[in-house]
Order: sequence, then structure tokens, then C-alpha cells
Amino acid sequence: MTPVTAATGPRELAHPPRDDIRLEGVLHALSDPMRLRVVRELAAADAEVPCSHVELPVSKSTTTHHFRVLRESGVIRQTYRGTAKMNGLRRDDLDALFPGLLDAVLAAAREQTARLTAP
Repeated sequence: MTPVTAATGPRELAHPPRDDIRLEGVLHALSDPMRLRVVRELAAADAEVPCSHVELPVSKSTTTHHFRVLRESGVIRQTYRGTAKMNGLRRDDLDALFPGLLDAVLAAAREQTARLTAP
């Protein structure tokens, strides 16, 4: 598991520093269909969005788990804004560490969806 930085306050969440993000952790996070769906929606939004923006067909606790896995692996950054937990892709970090990986995964996911939903 990727080490995470300690949260500095009760409303701050721990995130791994860029240099601690590991490829196997990112690939594990992206290997789950629900987490990949979250990443696709965050990429499409191209901005920070609240958790409620991403609707998953699972329980709230399972949704929370998926967001935590994505955050702890370094795929997303979560911050509190008021009472909302905002989510954004760590695209700059991922692109610096693994050039082209995120774009390749997103393109492959789009192609797979098109292939599986084609008549």
C-alpha cells in the first residue's frame, strides 16, 4: 500500500506525495469498474466535483470506499469545501510519473464501452 501523508487537521484528508505514488497502486485502483467510472466522470468534468456528482449503483459506504482507494493510491485529490468533499484527478502528478497512462486508460475505457454497448 502506498504511504500517505498525515492529515494536518480534522477536515484534511491524507494523500500520498507525488514521489510515493506507485504504478501498481494506480493500476489496482483503476482495475475496479466502479472506480474507473469515477475517474472517467472526473476526467469528463475537468474540474473538482462533489462526491454526489458521481452516482454509483452501490451503497454510500461502498462509494466512500472506492473514493478512499482512489485517494490513497494517488489517483484523485479530495478536499473539503464547506460540508462538501470535492474530488479532482491528480492528472498533473499521474502524467509526470506515468506519461500517457491516464489518457490510454480513459481511451481504452471509452472504446470498451462502445464495443460492449454496440448493437
